[in-house]
Amino acid sequence: MRQRTKFQHNPPGRRSSGCYEFVSERILGCERAETRRQVKDQLEALILQMYKSNILYSEAVREFKKRFIVTVLEENRGNQCKAARQLGMHRNTLSRTMQELKIDVRPLRAGAKRPPRSARPVTLERKQVR
Repeated sequence: MRQRTKFQHNPPGRRSSGCYEFVSERILGCERAETRRQVKDQLEALILQMYKSNILYSEAVREFKKRFIVTVLEENRGNQCKAARQLGMHRNTLSRTMQELKIDVRPLRAGAKRPPRSARPVTLERKQVR
């Protein structure tokens, strides 16, 4: 999102919310900075714990990638196109990475499918023709 300066004019047809817009962007920025700092602190503690447990770098990177991708896929109910967009990578790259990490997306999609016609309740109502 582009930051607005005090000298920029609004596009035609759009009202300015004035100071509120600027302040809300500042508050949101501070909240994000605080969250990032907390995540960074947690990550540093985890890295130290992994180092002391003699976990190899390659194993740590592989597990991080796997958990990160699975989390984004869960948020998108297994939709690889949406997940790739959020991860900032191409859909084919995500698919290839999932194969390398042996990530199965089918369990994530299980709840999203409609039941087969044979399992659906029968409705006798029909649309009225006008």
